[in-house]
Amino acid sequence: MTRLAVLLLCSALASPALAQELRATGDLGVVVERATGSVLIVDQSEHAAIGRVEGLGDLSHASLVFSPDERFAFVFGRDGGLTKVDILTQKIVGRVVQSGNSIGGAISDDGKLVAVANYEPGGVNVFDADTLEQVASIPAGGKALGLEDAAGRKFVFSVWDTNETKIVDFSGSNDPVITTLSDIGENPYDALVTDDGRTYIAGLFGEDGLTAIDLWADTPEARRILPHYGRGAEEMPVYKMPHLEGWAKAGDQIVLPAIHHHEVLWVDARTLEETGRTEVHSQPVFAMARPGGRQVWVNFAHPDNDTVQVIDTMSHEIIGEMKPGPAVLHMEFTSRGTEAWVSVRDENKVVIYDTTTLEPIGEIAAESPSGIFFTARAHRLGL
Repeated sequence: MTRLAVLLLCSALASPALAQELRATGDLGVVVERATGSVLIVDQSEHAAIGRVEGLGDLSHASLVFSPDERFAFVFGRDGGLTKVDILTQKIVGRVVQSGNSIGGAISDDGKLVAVANYEPGGVNVFDADTLEQVASIPAGGKALGLEDAAGRKFVFSVWDTNETKIVDFSGSNDPVITTLSDIGENPYDALVTDDGRTYIAGLFGEDGLTAIDLWADTPEARRILPHYGRGAEEMPVYKMPHLEGWAKAGDQIVLPAIHHHEVLWVDARTLEETGRTEVHSQPVFAMARPGGRQVWVNFAHPDNDTVQVIDTMSHEIIGEMKPGPAVLHMEFTSRGTEAWVSVRDENKVVIYDTTTLEPIGEIAAESPSGIFFTARAHRLGL
């Protein structure tokens, strides 16, 4: 009895210490510090940075994706670096410089493959998510952009120079089947995949409109949509390319930033036809839907990038405007949409807003912050 009592006492004393060492991943996120080649690990509930990981290379145009268990972040750097970061131990566990200039990436729906889109030398390289060993190289004949994951262990990307979209199917093995769709439009620059995995939409820089591809079709074909949304209006200089990947889908509506114009476009998610426009503060970069779909938050390009506007998706009217500071680069919502986190590069901070009151409720210091990514992204297609 005495020995049993001692064992129970030791167990009781050890349990609090063990509990303090445990941390779940669902409350965590990663903030890119673009000027210093580092990332902050942040805790959403605590409104705090809990660690920094350095040595990630050129993060001037960086993005990342998460493993299905939310533990690992795969960071895509502009220098061609693919870095695997353990956000629990806050350490780099793998890194490969796989090209001279890359522009983002994606992870397959089963979490087994990580793909990287490259400007130089072009094309897409694909890696084993566990080991970062390269398993495939997809040539493209030009700059690869708009790389997205799709259902069924597929990746989809477009090629700026050749006006093509390629569907890369890894469902059989690591030897992919590639389908090329030609003449999708002039200079595709970014893309999105709808949350059901059905539709790939590529933005076109060289002409008005966008191109949609039904990925569920037995023989996918490119279809031009919104072909004349800018015709007849004076085009404005493009200081920063709009980003479609942070796209907004609110109920049966898709909201897109309009290239060359100070507008966001409203599109019927079923017919892909335009249903309205909202004039906004300046040239939009991201138009992002608050989870639940009631609001869309929009940020803007230089020189008007100190502003965020909030649009009501029922009325399409602007219901709020905030001035977080100069160079607002990105926004991210907590998983149920109660908060919006906004990076303010030129004031070295992340500002946290209550999405109901639109008032700031927190602030975190960060070195030239840009992208903000919460682990809930691990369970969504096209991000």
